[in-house]
Amino acid sequence: MTTGSETSPLLLVDRPSEAIAVVRINRPEVRNALNLDLRRALAATFRDLAAEPSLRCIVITGDDKAFCAGADLSEYVDADPVEIIGRDMGRLWGAIADCPLPVIAAVNGFALGGGCELAMHADIIVAGRSAKFGQPEVMIGITPGGGATQRLTRAVGKFNAMRLMLTGEIIDAEEARAIGLVSRLVDDAAVMPEALRLAGLIAAAAPIAVRKTKELVLESQNVPLEAGLRSERAGFQLTFATKDKHDRMRAFLDRRKSPK
Repeated sequence: MTTGSETSPLLLVDRPSEAIAVVRINRPEVRNALNLDLRRALAATFRDLAAEPSLRCIVITGDDKAFCAGADLSEYVDADPVEIIGRDMGRLWGAIADCPLPVIAAVNGFALGGGCELAMHADIIVAGRSAKFGQPEVMIGITPGGGATQRLTRAVGKFNAMRLMLTGEIIDAEEARAIGLVSRLVDDAAVMPEALRLAGLIAAAAPIAVRKTKELVLESQNVPLEAGLRSERAGFQLTFATKDKHDRMRAFLDRRKSPK
């Protein structure tokens, strides 16, 4: 059941419930390739959704043929370094990377180059068996520019990341799951139902605890272990000030004490 939707030429935003938003890339004629307008629309949409107090989780997806097949090369072929700098891509990617809400990527079909990087900006990746992943930038004379050299390496380790980025090889969803790039592998028709199921579980959890957990996990990728553990302890202590902690713990104990 859909409670509401917004439509634009580049993105469709549906609301299966008050707590969940589904952001669907809508450029099927180019396999949902990322042009500058789409990147700006994604950044603006994520910033707007992150500001909604009732929202708990965002699902980002494409269509059954492509999650996102990468950058729109028609905007790159004649570009020079000054022009690329002026596009301020770090800020546009940052709107997704800095989203405090959990993000689930629901992937069918191609997730290549910038599309694979977009999926890696999510916190959970649900992939259909037909999905294909890859970072083929070296085949067109550039390096990854949306975080793959950092995020892919952290996700799958140096040797798998080097193989994918240095060869441009495209892998199937089964291998992506085996090397740690995919969280859940399901039949193609089950991708969105599974993404929404996970989003529902997240939406049902304590919102401050969820946000803090995401923040701490992301911090763990950038700080030494001891610093991360200090942050974790501080976050753990903070949750003891929340009403959610009291109400949910008390309800759990009351259920356990109730007659079978």
